[in-house]
Amino acid sequence: MIRRMLSVLHARNLEFLRDRGTMIFTLLLPVMVVVGMGFVFGGPERPLFKVGVLDTRIDKQAYPFLGEHYVEFIVEKDVNTAMRNLTHQQLDLLVDPHGPARYWVNTDAPKGYIVEKLLLAADPAAARQPVTGKAVRYVDWLFPGILGMNMMFSCLFGVGYVVLRYRKSGFLKRLHATPLTAFEFLSAQVLSRLALILFVTAILYFGIGAIIRFQVAGSGLLLAVVALLSALSMIALGLTIAARFSSEELVGGLLNLLTWPMMLLSGIWFSLEGSPRWVQWIAHVFPLTHAIDAARAVMLDGAGLVQIAPHLLYLGVTALVFLAFGAWSFRWRID
Repeated sequence: MIRRMLSVLHARNLEFLRDRGTMIFTLLLPVMVVVGMGFVFGGPERPLFKVGVLDTRIDKQAYPFLGEHYVEFIVEKDVNTAMRNLTHQQLDLLVDPHGPARYWVNTDAPKGYIVEKLLLAADPAAARQPVTGKAVRYVDWLFPGILGMNMMFSCLFGVGYVVLRYRKSGFLKRLHATPLTAFEFLSAQVLSRLALILFVTAILYFGIGAIIRFQVAGSGLLLAVVALLSALSMIALGLTIAARFSSEELVGGLLNLLTWPMMLLSGIWFSLEGSPRWVQWIAHVFPLTHAIDAARAVMLDGAGLVQIAPHLLYLGVTALVFLAFGAWSFRWRID
């Protein structure tokens, strides 16, 4: 019995070692996760306050307040975006250092009261511009990210493993003998998974909403359009991964290679505002980032179609590109 067990163990070890792709992903994925976490959460101790600066650069020599310790100064190029962040208490203060200095403070924000004292100690002549606005609850901010994460896993793993199973069982080989084209087969898979994802997402949206009473400032119809394009883009991405490969371990590694960076960098749990520009650039490559940003803009800010049009365009284009590439590279059988 022990000999038979050891023989099977030896055979499985050889199978794993000969699968170069699986072995590489098994070794590299933990390293990449640790390095990614280090970039996102590492560095010096995080500051206590966030202050927006209406300028193209932060000049500590020209305006001494910008040299305060334990304060993170963020360059804000768009006044409307900065005011929205201040109203939602995502910024503690907003400063315009040009000419006679002026600043905006949210009178409903406890941190704004404290950092205002620091500003007035450095520049007593600064003109005060009060604004009001309650902080967005973390659960309101988090909810679109949770829905997006659930959609991501359902789209990528739900489609990728189904197509892989069809290929390994020989089902795709039998379908190949029919007039069915790769594009038709993949389109059917997309529509099937899309209907399921939208149904599940709607149940979660209304079910959880009845419990936590989350904020919805914008159009529900526009939110449905965001969900539709987001699901299409990520389903097509999952099909692209499963279009050619026949190894479960390799497909699982590739899917994990996609999901982990998206979980860390797409803004599910925390905002990337103030992070290095290159981190934000990488984050905006992922469809999930655009899905969550568009959903939050509609739910929290009441954004309309014009405001989220770039996100919708990106999701639509990526869905078409991924589906076309998947159809082009699709393989019916295991060679």
